Formats: sequence, structure tokens, C-alpha cells
Amino acid sequence: MTRSPDLERRLLVRARAVITAQVAGAVTLVVALVGMLVYCVTIEGQESSARRDLALAVAQADIAHPPPCIWLFELRGNALTTSPGAPADLPVRSVLRRVAADHRTRVGRATVGGRAYVVRTAARGGVVRQAAIDLRYQVEERRRLYGALAAAEAAGLAAALVVGQLLSRRAIAPLGEALARQRRFVADASHELRTPLTQLHTRAQLMERRLRSGGDPADLATELRRMVTGTRQLGEVIDDLLLSAQLRQSRRPFGAVDLGVLADDLVTAESARAEARRATVEVRRRDAGPYAVRGVEPALRRVVTSLIDNAFGHIAPGGRITVTLTRSESVVALEVRDDGVGLDPGDAERLFTRFARGEHGTGRRFGLGLALVREVVDGHGGTIEVDGRPGAGAAFTVRLPAAPRAEPAFPRVEHAEVNPSPPPPVAAPRSPSR
Repeated sequence: MTRSPDLERRLLVRARAVITAQVAGAVTLVVALVGMLVYCVTIEGQESSARRDLALAVAQADIAHPPPCIWLFELRGNALTTSPGAPADLPVRSVLRRVAADHRTRVGRATVGGRAYVVRTAARGGVVRQAAIDLRYQVEERRRLYGALAAAEAAGLAAALVVGQLLSRRAIAPLGEALARQRRFVADASHELRTPLTQLHTRAQLMERRLRSGGDPADLATELRRMVTGTRQLGEVIDDLLLSAQLRQSRRPFGAVDLGVLADDLVTAESARAEARRATVEVRRRDAGPYAVRGVEPALRRVVTSLIDNAFGHIAPGGRITVTLTRSESVVALEVRDDGVGLDPGDAERLFTRFARGEHGTGRRFGLGLALVREVVDGHGGTIEVDGRPGAGAAFTVRLPAAPRAEPAFPRVEHAEVNPSPPPPVAAPRSPSR
């Protein structure tokens, strides 16, 4: 089942969002883990530093000149000496008395007067000393660390979202291109196969009628050979479509292709459809041939086939289609003109847009054939133009660089024309559009 382009677009957007969220989540988690590690290391460092400083202060510091942020207290008997400027709530007298009684060193946290301290109390000889360090500076340092980690987390999240978007677009781009190529292949295949299948279907109908009416075996053999040629060309179209569907295809080698021979073959192949429509299809040459260009023969055949098929879709029964060839030293021009419903000159450029809808003619109105024609012509270094008026027919002119005259090409086939007599009506499906 083929999904619509809108559904595929939503799926791609959802996939990008999922990838972005996953990348952002992974980066955010890594930043959070690093932040937690930094925080734990910082706290451990603060604790170790505080305990080390307190041990040195108790053992060696002068009570009158203690280290920064540390206050010292000394108990000699019942006399208590304190450092200058010590908080009034210190020392922790209960700890002093216990250490004085059992001479065991005690280290721990204490909250006195609403402030947190780390306190070390130790006995040295007959003296009990207590050192206290205020933790408010460590708390402030932790708060600054909190802010820095929060900012790093926010910056990491923002960077992760940007990186996730870039990575998701790059990761999803091949999938989007593959889906687009898949849709394009289906559209191209449906268009490219319609014309040769129409030709084969129409020719088979005519052969079936002639067999029933006892037709000439020689004519039937000729029609059968044309059907065999049509099936071979259909295989070439399928091969070319499969090759064009490859994501990385090599360029097809160019060779000399005579557009005059190509036009004669294709007009002959359309004889059954022309007979069914009571139409006239002819090839005219205005200059001496051959009309050789450098290109890929199956691709150029599809160009001429699409233009003729497009003309069939816009002529009335009994109408006329003329394929005209001209040549200069550097350019070969092929014009396909019909006397059908014509076109609005304002729609001339839009006709070559994929899936554009025209206002004239009948049948399916997707315009895909003309878009493919332009792609092939552009790939061969040529141009295509259209001219016409409503009710006055239309003319499509393809100009391609001429191959050097010294380069061998297919031999030129002289003027070919199909002017059938009216047959029994045969239903013939029609294809692309203007």
C-alpha cells in the first residue's frame, strides 16, 4: 500500500523529533552525570579540607592568630581562652567537658546560633583545645556551583537540541530521498509504461478484428513484427526505469542517435492508433540529414513518444500530427505539431511541472510526461519550447546539440507518413497532458 506524501512527511517529521529528543536526552543525561560527579567531588574536597585545617589548627595554631575562617578555644582547668572576634555562641562547651573528661578527640558538625560549623576538640597535655570552622563560605561556594551546573545543563540542553536537529535531518535525509525516489519511480513507471501498453493494446485489438474478418496473412505478419518491436522497446523502457531508480547510478554512455530514424520508427509504431482515431501522422524533413545527436537512444525515443502521445490526447478524430525535423551545423530541432484544442500561452511553462493540471484536452491531467521530457532534454544539453493558442493547436520544439558529421549514426530513412482510411472504432486509452 502506497502512503500519501503528507503521511510520509508527518512520519519523517516525527522521526526527526524522536531522534532530536533522544540526542537531547542523552546529552542532558551526560551533563547531569558530570555535574553530579563534580558536585560530589567538591563536597568531598570541602569536607577533607575542613577536617585537615581543623587538625592543623588544634595541633599548631596560635590561639591569638588562628587561620582564616577558624576560631580557636582553649580550656585550662576552668579557664577558657578564645580567639579574638570569635562568635559569642562558641565554643561548644558540652564537647569541651566530655573531651576534658575522657581525653578522646571528637570531630563533627554542630549548629550553634543558627549557623553550621565543623568542630574538632582534642586534649593535649592538661589543655583541651577546640577549633571551629564556619560552613557558610562552603555553602556559598556550593550555591555558586549549583548555579554553574544549572547554567551548564541549560546550555547543554540547548546545544543538544540544535545538534539533535542537525543530526536528525542528516540521518533522515537519505530516508526522505528514498521515499521521494520511490514515489517518483511509481509515477514515472505509470506514465512511461502507459504509452507502449496503449500501442500494444490497440494493435492487438486490430489484429484480433482482422483475424476474425480473415485478413491478409502478410498484413498480420507485419503487425505481429511491430508488436514484437513494441515489446522490445517496452523492455528497454522498463530497464531504463529500473536504472534511473538506483540511488547512485552511473551516467549512461552517449552515442550517435538519428532523430529522423527515431521519428520514422515511432510514427510507424503509432499507425494502429492513428488508424483507430482516423488521424494523420507524418514526418517532414526541411534540411538534408542525417539528424544525428549525441544521446541515449531509449531516452530520446521516450521524448518523441511522449510528445506524439501528448498530441494524440488533444486532437479530435480525423486530426493531424506533424513531426518536423530541421538541422543546422550545431543544432538538430524536432517539432511535434498538432491541430488540436491548443493551449493557453500563460500555461506554457507550467506544462513542464510535475503533476501540473491543464485546462484543455481530455483524460488524466497529470502533466508528468512533459516534465519527464524536459528532464531528458536538459540531461542531453538541449532545450524544449511550446507554442500554441486555444483552439489553434500546439507545437513542441526540442533542440539538441548536433553530433559531429564524421561520427557514424543510424542511416537516414526518408519521409514516412500515415494516412489511414477510416476503420471500425477501437477504444484506445490516452495519456499525458497539457
